[in-house]
Amino acid sequence: MPALTAGGLTTVFAPVAVLIAVTAILTVVAWYLPSARGDLLVGAGIAAIAAGATATVLLYREVRRREVADSGLRDAEALASELVESAMDPIVTVDAAQRIVACNSAAEAVFRWPRTAIVGQPLDALIPPRFHAAHRGHIDRFGATGVTSRRMGAEAVLTARRADGTEFPIEASISQHGDGDRKRFTVILRDVSERVRAQTLLTRSEARLRGILDSAMDAIVTIDETQHVVLFNAAAEAMFGCPQAEALGAPIASFIPERFRAAHGEHVRAFGDGASVARRMGGSRIVSGLRRDGEEFPIDASISRVVDGEHRFYTVILRDISERVRAHEALRRSQEELQELSATAHVAREQEKARIARELHDELGQALTMLQMDVAWCKARLPGEPPELAARLERMEQLLKTTVAATRRIAADLRPLMLDDLGLVPAVEWLVENFTQRTGVPCTLAIADPELELPGMHSNAVFRIVQEALTNAAKHARASRVEVSIGRDGDGVVVRVRDDGKGFSPADPRKPQSFGLVGLRERASLLRGEARIASGEGAGTTVEVRFPVAAPGGAP
Repeated sequence: MPALTAGGLTTVFAPVAVLIAVTAILTVVAWYLPSARGDLLVGAGIAAIAAGATATVLLYREVRRREVADSGLRDAEALASELVESAMDPIVTVDAAQRIVACNSAAEAVFRWPRTAIVGQPLDALIPPRFHAAHRGHIDRFGATGVTSRRMGAEAVLTARRADGTEFPIEASISQHGDGDRKRFTVILRDVSERVRAQTLLTRSEARLRGILDSAMDAIVTIDETQHVVLFNAAAEAMFGCPQAEALGAPIASFIPERFRAAHGEHVRAFGDGASVARRMGGSRIVSGLRRDGEEFPIDASISRVVDGEHRFYTVILRDISERVRAHEALRRSQEELQELSATAHVAREQEKARIARELHDELGQALTMLQMDVAWCKARLPGEPPELAARLERMEQLLKTTVAATRRIAADLRPLMLDDLGLVPAVEWLVENFTQRTGVPCTLAIADPELELPGMHSNAVFRIVQEALTNAAKHARASRVEVSIGRDGDGVVVRVRDDGKGFSPADPRKPQSFGLVGLRERASLLRGEARIASGEGAGTTVEVRFPVAAPGGAP
């Protein structure tokens, strides 16, 4: 407990001394007065002493209370001073005349003024000259409002000045308090130079990003978790025919055909819950967009996800592929027309080959046969013919035999008549036997269905595929064995020719004027099938052709 001060003791005991002196005087007087009056004076003295004692106690208590309050006030002031001094933010106190009366060490460091030099200076020393009048008016108006504290300035950032004249951005709040008749204003401020610099860099970065986005040739659209547009670049404006101001905040569904909206919304939600952060939209198919005028158009799109705190954003990069789709459709129609034209030319070629083969076989072949018979008749009817005539007739007969054989071979190469007369299986059997006879290379034939019958175009194609494959094997393979197989595969037919020759690398360039494999692929394409050639150096070659065949009575 703190001891009483000398002043406090004087205040307490001075009334007691007065009362004692008064009592003594009254007692002396009582000696000289009659007894009744003396008793009265003595009683009065005793009462005075009692009153003095009571007053002394009360005064002691009041002095004690005041000294305790003063000690608490001094402790509070010391604590406040320590807090202000240890604060990281600068704190400056000014009087009603806006002269600095106190500041902490943080203010010294920020403003680069020593405390002894700044205390007593006008607050204008810490403010750029162009803001002096406005700042003084602001503090005067604040003092007149009676509000105890508020943020300074209508804007988020103010400007202050250091001792060397450099300016820097600050945030500040002001409070006012009275000390008797005096008014004080305390300003707590914060140097936000780094934050302003970071914001400036961020603003510039955003501007650069916006420039990049607006210069991008592809449309870029960002949506939030509610699937509303938050970013819409210039290419998107042109693509959808919608100004950016109208697109921002609009649901992304307004840019999607109505029949796809539910599926698209579910697709985005599923993507948001998945592990992937980026992928192509729609898989391998083309998705559709909707222009502002209601026109639908094909787009190619990819989507990515970005998480910002608790919020998710989805960015879609779009490309209008209308021209590509139109070009693809035109190419498809052109290919179909070329296939139809090629099929028609193929049929016409086969028909022409069949006609020429038939004429060679029926007309020229028969005429040569008749001429051969006439030569034989002449040889038998000329007795004792001259040796020169006999030799000439013999040469004529051999030449006719050779010519008849050549005519039959040419007719068979053009189109074996047995393909029309006997069917596919006998024609292929003849082809295999003829290959073995001509090359001496064993060739086997395996047909799953000996009664296999195919439509005319398919039958011709199978025969020509086997013929071309065997011709290639005879010319290039140097094989010791060749295998030919024809079988069914569901609703289709599989033709396979395999040899054990030297093979080749599929990566090797095609030899000039070599169209054998090209012809195989073309025939397969005409049948809406596919041809695959598997080969390797020293591993032989396998030619496999698959094509569909319609059910009996159906169109091929």
